[in-house]
Order: sequence, then structure tokens, then C-alpha cells
Amino acid sequence: MSDAERLVWSRLRYQALGVKFRRQHPIGPYVTDFACLSHRVVVELDGSQHSPRYDRARDAYMRKRGWTVLRFWAWEVVSDLDVVIGTIANAVAEHPAGST
Repeated sequence: MSDAERLVWSRLRYQALGVKFRRQHPIGPYVTDFACLSHRVVVELDGSQHSPRYDRARDAYMRKRGWTVLRFWAWEVVSDLDVVIGTIANAVAEHPAGST
């Protein structure tokens, strides 16, 4: 895991937001950084190796299947983890369990 992934995982694990997230969860041909299956929320952390073209295709695939995809740059996580976690918490709250 990258430093940014470790930071986010430290705040998502053990159902800290009241929901379970999985790390490195496969959805179709893709593997997500973090996924909350019950609320269909995916969290992706992007570093310099990410390709916007590839990410757009990935996101479209997941959204077409009812997933909400949140993307954050690694520097955002490191510089303001609380805002990132707040955004994730809001997305979970906006997508109740079982909704699509």
C-alpha cells in the first residue's frame, strides 16, 4: 500500500464509518482501492501512475453497474485526510444500503 492508502485504510477499517469497506476488491475486470459493498461506494486514490483515460473507462464501467466512484489524489489524502474521510462518509450516507 502507498502512504495515502495506509492513511485512508486506517480510517476506514474496523467499520469506523459505520460500514464495512474492503481493500483491493475486484469489480468486473478492475480491482478497486477500497469498496463498500453494502452502499456501492468505491474509493480510488490516484498517484502519478494513473492514466486519466484508463480511469474514465474504469469509472464508467463501475457507474454503469450502480457504483458511486470517488477519486482522490494522494496529495489530497496527505494534506487533508479529514476532508477526504468526510467526503467518503457523505457518499455513504447519500447511498443507503441496497440502493443503486
